[in-house]
This record gives sequence, structure tokens and C-alpha cells, in this order.
Amino acid sequence: MQLDFFPSRTLTLYLARLFVVRILAVLVMLVLVLLALDLLSATGEILAVPGNGEAEILRYASLRLPQLVSRFLPYSVLLATLITLVGLNQNSEVVAMKAAGLSAHQVLAPLLLTAGLVAVVSFAFNERITTRANAALKAWEAVEYGAIPPEAGSGKVRTGVYLVDGANVLAANTLSGSGRDIVLSGVTWYERGPGGIIRAQWRSARATFANPGWRLERPVRFDVASAITERRPDTVVAEALTPERIMLQSVDADALSFWELAGRIEAFAAAGRNTDELRAKWWHRLSGPLSALLMPLLGSIAAFGLARSGQLFVRAVIGMALGFAYFVVDNAALAMGSFGGYPPLLAAWAPFVLFLLVGETVLIRTEE
Repeated sequence: MQLDFFPSRTLTLYLARLFVVRILAVLVMLVLVLLALDLLSATGEILAVPGNGEAEILRYASLRLPQLVSRFLPYSVLLATLITLVGLNQNSEVVAMKAAGLSAHQVLAPLLLTAGLVAVVSFAFNERITTRANAALKAWEAVEYGAIPPEAGSGKVRTGVYLVDGANVLAANTLSGSGRDIVLSGVTWYERGPGGIIRAQWRSARATFANPGWRLERPVRFDVASAITERRPDTVVAEALTPERIMLQSVDADALSFWELAGRIEAFAAAGRNTDELRAKWWHRLSGPLSALLMPLLGSIAAFGLARSGQLFVRAVIGMALGFAYFVVDNAALAMGSFGGYPPLLAAWAPFVLFLLVGETVLIRTEE
């Protein structure tokens, strides 16, 4: 029996059902509260745009919702683990399972199985929904909640484009299309002199590829030295920036699927570009959802130990602290990986392996 992780089908379904219900309840509570707070801060900016109304607020909520679900699903698993295990302990159900001959791992096995299914669902949800919501929302925010680019949400619109051409800089709010059909919107061209001093600033609503260079349509030029602003005819700038360079320099990892991001990494590597940041985020696409598997282990300290000992609350707090410590270390390691401080593989997986070992150690040491 000790080698059978699911000795009872009835018990497995009972624990899995308890766990799933609590995960959904906690997730709904967190997402609704956070979405309401987010809407309080964003509604004013959305309604400030002429023509925007209730439909645009609902659109913002529909784009923000997948982001919140993706970000707080692991937290929901952690809190649901603590709620489930504390309840089982208080009702002496853990004692009954132990008396029936179940080991600590057998008690947690249904929760671990459920967490594994949550991880798979989370990965699929991120790939099919969250990445598209990220692309659409960033494109909308780039135009300050105005008219949404027609390709927003398809992954073909990129935001916050910043390109260097020698001493000069070309920036754009959004980039749509690909190859020679690229269209830049909300364009600013910084004409710089020796030492990086800005001599003039060009602004244009739209720029297209002029082969070579990029044609600014009806730009407005501000001369820094004379402080004179004047409208100019269509002007070609940044002749050294090719569409291929722009496609390589403007990658939003959060708006690309797992396989699309892998293709961009290969293109970067072939061009001799640094890929540490993209590789770290690519590996984190796997380790992030799998963090749900750690939560039953890290929260297991709340399950074992007598409830009447008066330390159940302390055990729950320790389990919560371990779970939140994982998220802190994971975010720090990912940031270090993005800046090249850690190898990408280590940055994405080291926190997972470390807290897996910590969880197993805590489980074994506190089982009795």
C-alpha cells in the first residue's frame, strides 16, 4: 500500500474535488478584487478619449482578465492548498488517513495530481489566450486607448519600438505588418549630434519603408537650438535601418507563443545577437506554470501535526511564507537571467528545483 500513491479512488476524488473548488473560489476572489482596483485607475484614462464609453471599459476588462488569471493562478493554488489542508487537519481527517496507513505523500498525491493538471491548463491558457491579450492590450495602451490597430491581438502588432541608427534614434508607439510592408505609427526621430546631444526632434503619425530608409509622412520638426517648430514635407530618415533589423530589434516575448518565441530566439542567435533575456523567458514559459506543482509540497506543513497542539495557525503562516518566498526568488532569478547575471536555464529552473527540495525536506521533517 505504501508504494501505491492512489490507494483509494473515492479518497482521491474527494480530495481532488475539495482542492479544485477552493482553487476556483480563491482565483475568482483574487481576480475580481484586483480587476476592480485596476479598473478604478484605468477607467479615467479610457473615458478621456472622445468616443470611448462602456464598451471600451468592458473591452479593457476582457483584455486585462487573462493577464490577472495567468499571474495569480499559482497564488490561488498556494492559498487553496493551505485552506484545504488546514480544514482537513482541523476535522481530524488527516489523522484518519494516517491511521488508515497512508503516508504523507499518499495524502498529498491527489493534490499534486490536481496541481499538475492545473499546470497543463495554465500553459495552454497562456499560449492560446494570454499572449494574444498581451499583444492587444499593449497595442491599445500605446495609442492611449484610441483606435485599436486592426491587427492588434494577432501578434503582428508590436509596441514600444526603439531603434538605434548610428547616433540617431527612431522610436514608434506601434509596429504592424512585416518585411517591406511594415508600418510604424506614432513615430519620433531623434536627430543627434556628437556626444549624443539631441539637435532636432521629428514627429510623424506614420512612417513606411522607403527602400532605403523610412518615410515620415508630414512630419513636424522641432529644432532644439532655435526652439523653432515647423512642418516639413515627407522626409526619409534612418536609411541604415532595414526591415530585417527592425524585426530583430522589436520582439515582445510576452506577446509571442512558445513556438513563435523559439523561432525568434533562433533568428537572434543566427544574427549574432544576445539571446539571454529571451531564452530565460522561454524557459520560464515551462517552469512558471509548473510552479503550481510546488504549492501542495510547500503548504503541506499545515497538514501534519496535531490541530489541538495550538500551532496550526503558525504552520499555515509558515506554509504561506514558503510559497511567497518561492515567487520572490523566482522573480529575482528571472530578472538576473534577463540581465545576464545567471544562465537562462539556471534562472528559470533553479528556484523550482530549490523549493522542490525544500518542500520535500519540510514534508519529511514535519510528517510526525
